[in-house]
Amino acid sequence: IMKYFNILLFLISFSGFSQEWITDNNFDSKINEKQAFGDDESKPVIVEFYAKFNDANKFNDWDKLENVIYYRADIAVCPVAKKKYKVRMAPTLIIFKDGIKQTVFKAGLDLELPANLNQIQEAVDEVNTASQF
Repeated sequence: IMKYFNILLFLISFSGFSQEWITDNNFDSKINEKQAFGDDESKPVIVEFYAKFNDANKFNDWDKLENVIYYRADIAVCPVAKKKYKVRMAPTLIIFKDGIKQTVFKAGLDLELPANLNQIQEAVDEVNTASQF
C-alpha cells in the first residue's frame, strides 16, 4: 500500500505543472509522436535534458514556443537517453522531427543554455520548413 501511496504523491506533485516529464520508458514513443489533428504533419519535439542541481538554468519559456511539443527529461531518470544522445551538460535541448535528432543546444561550462527563446523558435521554424519539401 505504501508503494501506491508514494506513486500517488509523485503524480500529484507534478499535476500542478503543465510541463510534461518523460522517462527512458516512453522517450522513443514521445519523440516519434504524431498529433491527432487530422493530418499527417507531425510537429517537432523538443526534449530538455534537465538536472535538479541546475534548476536555476532550466529553460523557462517553453510555454511560449510555437508549433512544437516540449518535454523535460530528468537526466537522473533517463540514463539510457542521456547516453544515446551524448548529453554531458544540463540543460541540453534537442529538437527531434519524426524521432530524428535535428538541432542541439548544449549548456556550456557555465551550465547556462546558450540560446534564448527566439533562437530556439528559429530552430523549430527551420525544422518545420525543411520538412515541408
